[in-house]
Amino acid sequence: MTLIEAHKDKISGVLSCYDRVIINGVAGGDGFTWGYSGGMTCFFNKNHLRIFDFASVFKPVTEKILANAQEIAAKNGLEIEYIRSPRAFRKEDRIAGILAERGRGEGLVHIFSCLELSETYKPWHDRGSGEYYFNKGETKCLCYYFYFIDREFGLCFMKVPTIAPYRVTFYFNGHNWLENKLIKKGVSYRKEDNAYVDIGDYGKAQEISDKMRVEDLHQALDIMVKRYCPLPAGYELKYNWTIHQVEYALDIVFKDEKNFEVLYENIIKTAMHTVTPEDIANFLGKRFSVLFEGEAGSRYNKRILGTRIKHQMGEVSVKVYDKYGKILRIEVTSNNVSAFKAMREVYKRDGS
Repeated sequence: MTLIEAHKDKISGVLSCYDRVIINGVAGGDGFTWGYSGGMTCFFNKNHLRIFDFASVFKPVTEKILANAQEIAAKNGLEIEYIRSPRAFRKEDRIAGILAERGRGEGLVHIFSCLELSETYKPWHDRGSGEYYFNKGETKCLCYYFYFIDREFGLCFMKVPTIAPYRVTFYFNGHNWLENKLIKKGVSYRKEDNAYVDIGDYGKAQEISDKMRVEDLHQALDIMVKRYCPLPAGYELKYNWTIHQVEYALDIVFKDEKNFEVLYENIIKTAMHTVTPEDIANFLGKRFSVLFEGEAGSRYNKRILGTRIKHQMGEVSVKVYDKYGKILRIEVTSNNVSAFKAMREVYKRDGS
């Protein structure tokens, strides 16, 4: 019997939903992608460009991105805020302050710019083979953070570097996406931060959450990247999108805080004393062995808002914690989704 079944008389509802989602986007075309050095080499060869002209080829593109950011800021009556020190403040805190004055209406909220280490490519000539190609490299460049409220995904941001290959990063929160869907469907709710403390119809909310369409997300991303990172139309490029980091949360909402408090203490103590690294590996579909070089184990923390236990294996973790004294949140986080194996459906050339 699960915890939810055993205490169903004390629970007002259960909801599973995406939380923090970070997606990377890289441009590509027919038979190549800018996502790796060989793909950039292929692009240059296909367009009869010289490898060592890398900087001059992309200079107009960078200038267009810079001018586009200034134009967007001017149209929205904003000034681009340059961050000299990344430790000066948290961008999320600054955005929260702006939203408190501005309101949460749809549209651009703020633009940050800062110097960050970004991926790029270095031209190379192999004297032995006589071939010209690119090697992977890194350099500091100006990056823009466009914070905006989207009608579907709520508060988001898109990070745009000003150097090739112009790999963009998009962030949204699944609870914000669900909120907009609940409003459209006429489902009542009460939300605090990124958690629902009450929903009029939990079954309907779960049905909506389970039907997030990747196609709709890709369509929205294609529109956003054209707006914030314009690339030359003559290149005939399209952005390819891949998940970088993702959180998925299960919220169990209790009717009474006192009932939850007693149960939560027992859950934390049991998890701390009984869960082993082998259990964590099995849960994540992995084998735990002496060959594993990452961090694995459990950690108990006391936070301002309560306590938390975290089971971790490498870049994947499972956290259990309380929110607002009445929600038990079980959250799975992956900072590298390639750690999971996935079955792929492959179609051969003969159609089979």
